Amino acid sequence: MSKKVGERICAFREKQNLGISDLASRTGLAEDFLDAVETRDLYPSLGPLLKIARALGVRLGTFLDDHVSRDPLVVRLAERTEEFSMHQAGDKPSSHDYFSLGKGKSDRHMEPFYVEMHPEPEEDKTLSSHEGEEFIVVVSGHVQLVYGRETTTYGPGDSIYYNSVVPHNLSAAGESASIYAVLYFPE
Repeated sequence: MSKKVGERICAFREKQNLGISDLASRTGLAEDFLDAVETRDLYPSLGPLLKIARALGVRLGTFLDDHVSRDPLVVRLAERTEEFSMHQAGDKPSSHDYFSLGKGKSDRHMEPFYVEMHPEPEEDKTLSSHEGEEFIVVVSGHVQLVYGRETTTYGPGDSIYYNSVVPHNLSAAGESASIYAVLYFPE
């Protein structure tokens, strides 16, 4: 990947002659937060990235794409690379490391990821809500899903399919875990 996600967001914003304050108005996100996204590649969850994509009139995957691929798109395990990590604040370790499995397929309607999840303090777990759906398959470890008012733990081989407009948080339960996640965001 020639550019980081934050650099790509900045390039799309500047291409539309928008300042950080314009993007803040369009997204409802704070200017200092948007600056951290662009300059330090800081992402607390996918929700803000989705708001930024919509405000710029692009799909979320646009921030990951380098080129258009042929069908079928194949990502070999040895070629899988981390695209971005979710950080709650400061220099705390990442809670989620995302590896895009759709990068390069510019006509996609879903965002497939392999995600490595790391334990995080309870106070750092915040609920997210956005349009769309998510399909998760637990590969290793255990994950905890807070979905509305319910909290459930899932293990290897379990799958979860839910409407993402319901406030939710998916996190490692205890020790590190890994999942495959397919996210759908309506255009």
